[in-house]
Order: sequence, then C-alpha cells, then structure tokens
Amino acid sequence: MSIVEEAPLETVLAPNPRPAAPIPPRAIPPRREEPLFAPLRERTAELHAVRALAEAGPGERATEAQHAKGKLTARERIDLLFDEGTFNEVEQLRRHRAQGFGLEDRKPYTDGVVTGWGRVHGRTVFAYAHDFRIFGGALGEAHAEKIHKLMDLAEAAGAPIVGLCDGAGARIQEGVTALAGYGGIFRRNVRNSGVIPQISVVLGPCAGGAAYSPALTDFVFMVRGTSQMFITGPDVVQAVTGEAVTMEHLGGADSHAGTSGVAAFAYDDEESCLEDVRHLLSLLPSNNRELAPAGDLDDPVDRRCESLLDLVPAKPTQGYDIRDLIEEIADHGDYFEVHAQWARNVVCALTRLGGHVVGVVANQPAHLAGVLDIQASEKAARFVQFCDAFSIPLVTLIDVPGFLPGVDQEHDGIIRHGAKLLYAYCDATVPRISLILRKAYGGAYIVMDSRSIGADVALAWPSNEIAVMGAEGAANVIFRREIAASDDPEATRAQKIEEYRNELMHPYYAAERGLVDDVIDPAETRSRLISALGMLRAKHTQQPSRKHGNLPL
Repeated sequence: MSIVEEAPLETVLAPNPRPAAPIPPRAIPPRREEPLFAPLRERTAELHAVRALAEAGPGERATEAQHAKGKLTARERIDLLFDEGTFNEVEQLRRHRAQGFGLEDRKPYTDGVVTGWGRVHGRTVFAYAHDFRIFGGALGEAHAEKIHKLMDLAEAAGAPIVGLCDGAGARIQEGVTALAGYGGIFRRNVRNSGVIPQISVVLGPCAGGAAYSPALTDFVFMVRGTSQMFITGPDVVQAVTGEAVTMEHLGGADSHAGTSGVAAFAYDDEESCLEDVRHLLSLLPSNNRELAPAGDLDDPVDRRCESLLDLVPAKPTQGYDIRDLIEEIADHGDYFEVHAQWARNVVCALTRLGGHVVGVVANQPAHLAGVLDIQASEKAARFVQFCDAFSIPLVTLIDVPGFLPGVDQEHDGIIRHGAKLLYAYCDATVPRISLILRKAYGGAYIVMDSRSIGADVALAWPSNEIAVMGAEGAANVIFRREIAASDDPEATRAQKIEEYRNELMHPYYAAERGLVDDVIDPAETRSRLISALGMLRAKHTQQPSRKHGNLPL
C-alpha cells in the first residue's frame, strides 16, 4: 500500500500540511574566543610549516635507509638535475584518498612522487621523481594523476620530460585503479613520442608494468648495483623455469646496456648519471618544432684533420676504431655515444659540427669488422628515427663488408630487422650526408644511407671500395671455371682478383657513374661535411599524404 493510501484524506488534500513534530531550531556553534579568520601572516607561517613537512618526507630513518642502499632521495636527485634554485614543484600537498588496508591512516604529502619543472642549462625541462621512502615509490591514483598532469604540461609547453624512476610498481592496496594510472602514463608516452624528448632515468627497482614507460621513451639511463628493470622478477623466473638468477644479472644496468639494449647508458653512481642526463639535454631541441641549441663556434670550420690520412689501414681486413675519426672531426673532439655497450659493430653518437648538432651513424671495424647484424640494424634504425623526429641532420660513415652471415641470423629475422634500418633512412627527411671510407659491399652498402636511397650528399675517400662483394669473392664466382681449369689455380685467382679490383673497384668507379658526388681528401673531411650541412640547413621535403607507414617491426 502506498504512503498516500495510508495517510488521512484531509492531510493529503491539505495545501500546506503541518509536520507531525516541530522542526528543532538550527544548532548555533559555540562562541569563538579568537577571530574566525586568522591574519594572513599566521596562515602564511602555517603554509611554510606544511611545506617543510612535505619536503622533509617520512623522516631521517627513511632517508638513512635510502642512503644505505647507495641511493639518493628524490629531492637530492632533483637538485642534481636542475640548475640551482630553478625547480618549481607541482602539487606538493597532494594526498591520496584511498580507504582500506590502513591507507586511511597514512596520507603523506606528495603521495610518493615529486613533480615539477625547472631549468637545465637555462632551458625549461619537466621532471618527476619517485620517492621510495613513501610507499616504496609505488604508484597509486593520486600519484599517477600528478604524473599525468606533468606530462600534459610538458606537452603543452613543448619541453622535454625526465622521469627519475625508483618505485615498487603499482600500489597493491589501491587495486586496479593503480593499474589504470599506468595506462594513462603509457598513452601519454606514445602521444608525446617524436613531439618532445622523453628520458627515463632508472635509479632503483622498475618492475612489471612500470618497465614499459621507460621502454617507450627515447633514452634510458641506469646505475650499476641499484637499478633493476624486469617484467618478472628472479623468484618468478625460478618458479617457472627453475633458473636461479640474481636481480642484477636479470635486469641490472649492464644487462640492459650490453645484452638487451633496453638501456642506452650505464653508470657507476647517480651523480655522473644525472650529469650526463644534463649533457644529453643540452644536445637536444626542446620539441619537434625547434632546432637543437647551437654551440660555440671557436673550433675552426676549415680545420684540417691530417691524422685521418693515417687512420684507415690499406689492408681491407685490418680493423681500426671509428671513434677516432668521430673525435677528430667533431667540434673540440666532443661526442656523446648512445648504446656504447650494445651492438658495438655500429656506433651512434650525437656531436656538433660547426656548432650545430648532428647524429652520426658509423660502422665500427674494430668490432665484428663492422658488419651489420640484427642488433646493429635495430640500434641504428632507432637512432635514425629519433634524429629525424627532432630535425637532427644525419652523417653516416661507411666501412661495411656486408650483413653477418649465419643460420641464427637468418632464422632470427635479419631480413626483417635489416629492413628496419633501410626503412628508417628512406623515411628520414632531415639533411643526410654519407661518407664512404673504405669497404661498401652489397646490400649493406645500400642500407647505410647510400645515394640510391636518398642521401643528399654522398662523398668518398680515395680508399673507397664500392662493390657487390669483395674482389676475392667476386673473382671466385665470375672466374671459377677459368680458375679450376688453370694449370696454376692460385696464380690465376690472384690475377683475376686484381683484374676485378682494377676494373670495378677503383676509387673513382662510383664517382664516374654519379653514385658519389665527390672523392675528397680525408684531411678535408670536417670542412666538407660542415659545408654540406650548411647548404642543406633549409632542406624541406614534401612527404606523401598518409596516416603513417608500416615499419617492419
């Protein structure tokens, strides 16, 4: 039965029925002895006290525990990253609002992550730093929202963002809400890819889903002994596979810098690591609409590099260190190598020529004779893509005998992985200059930014050998019947090798056919590269209309 049916008819029909009981008067608060509104000076003093509490964090014991592990605190790292006195913190007083599992009794300021912006070498940079002293740096809803906000600010401001990672993954007490926070970070990583430089500095644990954000950024820094990244930890690995492994071997700095290629840089301490983060930022533009900052012009553009005349051995099979060449031609001999420990048969580095930042990709004859293999192709392809995304011109130094032969290489997909480098070069619209130093054989020569795939300027030293393959291999294929029928096969083979070399591999063969623009004096390498880069500085390429290409991943 409804309420209307239960009530007396006259009560229902009455225009303003009276309530059954009188409404009690509103409670009046007790009279305050002090003014209701405290003076602004008192409120400001209270603000400074709250801020001091937020900056101090959970206390000295937690700080000492962090230092005992060989790690700095979040704010100590921030101080090392930014120019002194320039950091502006965002949402310092943020607290989580989660309930249950004791969280309602623990609501520290910052919620375990310090976020804000400042200046690095005078330029705006955004950063967030996990505070391991608070909830082990674990990510919860409020924690994630602070990072989301900072990433959105960095995108809007067109400035780089640096993540100082030292967290225990998702905050389990907050359940799936924490996982959704990671999703928001990943989505912004992808949206900002190629828009603003993104750098991850792993300074502690970074496990499970948390590891994917660094993997999506442009560069990953790690510190030996304290940094670990992995999807499944040692305990899970042993339970599933029976293999016992330490955290350092599974996901330490050297493992990722030398084996997996996840980390571009590895250091012995946080101070030198963060100093190189600052150096890298000085070589990068703030966003994809700006050029990288120019350096000093006090290294003469026309400086001759006489030592290069003795660098490359005449014997094709003899190795040398390509980094000596890069050091000789670079402004003040300074260059910053990326992935120095991984895929060492190719060198990728940022440097300045004539004050302007360039990306250098070079075969390394000192390791595996400079051949291209799966890892070298991936390393160079990603570097080329990064440089192209941020308008950094490319200089390619070529001394490559070919792709690495072998069943493992073929079965592991050298065709697909080698195509990544080919695709990256063909898709790049920045100024591209290639210089052939010595060997340039087969498909590897084509892939290493040859003139045929779009190099704007192709140069060569007088020691260049451009061919389908080496003279020995070519002679054995072309003249195999004559050699087999000869009374002196070895003498005939030597004769045919010399004949092939003189006919098709002399230093001017490619220049005569327009495959290189000029054969240059090695001592003039620096001045010729700088001149060509200056000519191409205003290069503009019209790309076909498309959503995106289909990179052979």
